[in-house]
Amino acid sequence: MVRVPPPVVVGVTSGQPDAVVLAASEFAAMFGAELICASVDPSRYMLEELPDGSMTSASFDPDSLEQQTTVFDEGLRAQIERVLAGRKVTWSTRALAGDPARALGTLAGTVRAVMIIVGSREPTIRHNLRTFFTGSVAVRLAHGQQRPVVIIPLNPVPFGTELPWEEA
Repeated sequence: MVRVPPPVVVGVTSGQPDAVVLAASEFAAMFGAELICASVDPSRYMLEELPDGSMTSASFDPDSLEQQTTVFDEGLRAQIERVLAGRKVTWSTRALAGDPARALGTLAGTVRAVMIIVGSREPTIRHNLRTFFTGSVAVRLAHGQQRPVVIIPLNPVPFGTELPWEEA
């Protein structure tokens, strides 16, 4: 009997640096696992989770009566395909809805992922303001998961360097 290793889940967003998907593909290759690239639309909420971890969702907009299976962004899929071209890793995509940390955690639980990978954000005032109101996806995952959460640094600020919001 051939045992299939659990997948690696990576959170992906439009405009995200390729480094996150590249690093996630390396982890998946090390484990001989499938890489599941998951994108979350926070303007929608989940109605039903399907067996593969994808979901049906609805808009938070009260004027919108549409209900649909959430669709993965084709531009983002093309970017992932370009980044993973020639790499020896099996990958797939999932379009999720709702709170990003909760959606990624739910998907990881459903597919029994070995880990969740997310990218860090640049240390900008805009990001820090958003994090103040919504919280960091990486931190919320790290505190709410029973599986490892790997954070890929995208633009690290060396220790001892003043951060943008600390400058006089």
